[in-house]
Amino acid sequence: MRVLTGLTLLLAALHTCAAQADCTPRSLRLAVIPIKGSEQMSAEHQPLLERLSHAAGVPVELVIAPSYESVVDAIVSGGADIARLGPASYMLAHKRDPRIEPFATFTLSAGPFTPAGNHYQALLLTRAEGPDDYHALRGKRVALSDPASTSGSLVPQVEFAAQVGSPLPRYFGALVYAGTHDKALDALLSGGVDAAFVASERADAYLADHQLPAERLKALWRSKPIYYDPYVFSAALCPALKARLRKAMLDDPQALAGFVASQDASGLVPVGQAEYAPLEQLMEASKGR
Repeated sequence: MRVLTGLTLLLAALHTCAAQADCTPRSLRLAVIPIKGSEQMSAEHQPLLERLSHAAGVPVELVIAPSYESVVDAIVSGGADIARLGPASYMLAHKRDPRIEPFATFTLSAGPFTPAGNHYQALLLTRAEGPDDYHALRGKRVALSDPASTSGSLVPQVEFAAQVGSPLPRYFGALVYAGTHDKALDALLSGGVDAAFVASERADAYLADHQLPAERLKALWRSKPIYYDPYVFSAALCPALKARLRKAMLDDPQALAGFVASQDASGLVPVGQAEYAPLEQLMEASKGR
């Protein structure tokens, strides 16, 4: 009996050790949607990577994905442990695996096109010398950002299309997916397109980065407010590790103040699935478009 009891305790201890070892992998991967150039994003994320690595006790690698959809694939398949997603791409990931958990988002600084807070909008922008009414853009060439982008694709295809009573491909002469909001704005200001659907906060950041006056761009349409980008955990992370990573991002605002400022934001705050639930109805409405 003593031998059996000893073996039982030993097996239990080994199981606990194995579970603890499995809880924190040898490294973690943070995947992010493509917002800016790769070199700039890598440099900006170093303070966040160092803080997360210290909290986890293992290296944290940044993965700058080529598209929104590739970040969704990574967080669903286990190719990433943490991810920054757009609101719509988060909903796509959540639909494929409901265990994916949003835990943090930014508070935004006020800009020419975005009020301070947790929300932004999809904008239809044209150049300063462009038309004053979006009806004048019928048949024109218009840029979108990425097919899985909330403000650069989904919201315009539902909200704007409903307002004009026509699907975007029929309303405009040509739709161009630029890849990112910044590239869509590059195309607009270079004359490659007549207008662009972009996120309001990315338009603010673009103007600041290029030292351009807000008057260079003109908003012809605005969507309803959209809750901002979530950071999410993959389903594979254990609760203890999630708690350490969540605390590292949210409990000491000054520790990540430089990183937050580099993201044109004013802070990091907790967030949950409920904040993004209204997008489900919008995405259902987009299926037939």
